Amino acid sequence: MGMLGAIMEHPEDLYPLVKLKMAADRIKRQIPGEPHWAFSYAMLQKVSRSFALVIQQLGLELRNAVCIFYLVLRALDTVEDDTSIPSDIKVPILESFHRHIYDCDWHFSCGTKDYKVLMDKFHYVSTAFLELGPSYQVAIEDITKRMGAGMAKFICKEVETVDDYDEYCHYVAGLVGLGLSKLFHASGLEELAPDSLSNSMGLFLQKTNIIRDYLEDINEIPKSRMFWPWEIWSKYASKLEDLKYEENSTKAVQCLNDMVTNALMHAEDCLHYMSALKDLAIFRFCAIPQIMAIGTLALCYNNVEVFRGVVKMRRGLTARVIDQTRSMSDVYGAFFEFSSLLESKIDDNDPNASLTRHRVEAIHKACISSGFLNKRGRHMYESKSYNSVLVLVVVVLVSVLFAILYTK
Repeated sequence: MGMLGAIMEHPEDLYPLVKLKMAADRIKRQIPGEPHWAFSYAMLQKVSRSFALVIQQLGLELRNAVCIFYLVLRALDTVEDDTSIPSDIKVPILESFHRHIYDCDWHFSCGTKDYKVLMDKFHYVSTAFLELGPSYQVAIEDITKRMGAGMAKFICKEVETVDDYDEYCHYVAGLVGLGLSKLFHASGLEELAPDSLSNSMGLFLQKTNIIRDYLEDINEIPKSRMFWPWEIWSKYASKLEDLKYEENSTKAVQCLNDMVTNALMHAEDCLHYMSALKDLAIFRFCAIPQIMAIGTLALCYNNVEVFRGVVKMRRGLTARVIDQTRSMSDVYGAFFEFSSLLESKIDDNDPNASLTRHRVEAIHKACISSGFLNKRGRHMYESKSYNSVLVLVVVVLVSVLFAILYTK
């Protein structure tokens, strides 16, 4: 039944889904006229629709800086991800990428689909970058340089220990957190956050993605590149790819739970970082992805489907997160609820059950001690009971509305 089936099961998603669709359509109509900015915002929608939505929370000046920051790092990531590029070519490009962003003639063909277009027409991104304020340019160049060097280091180095895992995630995501904090500070809207908290914001998101994307990454062609640390997965299998086979499901889920438990250590830092934000637009920009991360971890935990396909939050739930995240009370409520969902799935026989509970309890304590926990509850993952006839009528009406919106 697809979307209709999901709406029948979760009627409370209807209104947020309509608002999300209208917001997405509005973004498409607001593409700037200048060719370089038109390309940048159009490309942002293609390589990350979710990011293109949350970035709209920001004011124009900061939004432009964050858009270009994201595209520069996405281009850098495209070079790193392209396993067809020989290391002797890839490493120098990664290490010098921070200089190429000043060169409006530079481009490098790699990647596939929309990412190839981004790389082939990177001169548009460079042109837009050169129109940003000097403080924004300095921050973007600094993070690009550090990230490129870190990525180059791990081209020739495997992720073996948990320390390696944290270091890799720092280079590819923690530095994004540091860079965003620098951009927020450069805008004059926020104080400069401590590096440790900014780093945790990035690591929490990156580790969630690494966990969720196991099957896609392990099956990547021409060869897989995995970042699950040997120190963790070797406790459960002789080869990382063995976890995807059905006969190894029990050990695979235990390994998965170990990885999720590791990611949970960053949740308290994330809450601390978000609680210090002053500007509502920046707060929403930061909070929405973090709630998506804790929600995704809750869905992935103890879930063998991570090794069979894609596990992610349903679209309607994503729409509700975007629509309802307005304050730290909302954030505490979502973190409390999703961590409670995760806690309900803990198996006493799991090797890491005790540590997982400890980390969930720490999240609960942080939410409760804040004094801002929304006592009414968000009921994010639960469905309410509705009269079936009423639901059907509403679904039909909304289906008509969606059809009208899609034809415009």
